[in-house]
Amino acid sequence: MQHLLFICSRNQWRSRTAETLFQDHPDVRVKSAGTSSVARVRVSQQLLDWADRIYVMESHHRDKLLQRFGRGDWEGRTVVLDIADEYRYMDEELVGELRDVVKLQ
Repeated sequence: MQHLLFICSRNQWRSRTAETLFQDHPDVRVKSAGTSSVARVRVSQQLLDWADRIYVMESHHRDKLLQRFGRGDWEGRTVVLDIADEYRYMDEELVGELRDVVKLQ
């Protein structure tokens, strides 16, 4: 069972959509979080340690993780998805992009 963590800024639209989209997949456990201090769920070291794979929506999210948590083994488990902040929660285009870029076995 793989643990996937999706991260955006406020954990309202992109990362939350990813969590909802993949939560029923039989081979994974999914959580989401945000980098902002006002995020719905704020990313923590505990979440980074929990995750087998960490998907950040944009490179600046990875940069914020580096600033907050420093270098660590989480870096090698992190993938930048390059999904811009232009979608609402469960937007059809966002769902399609997530399905295209996140490949689950």
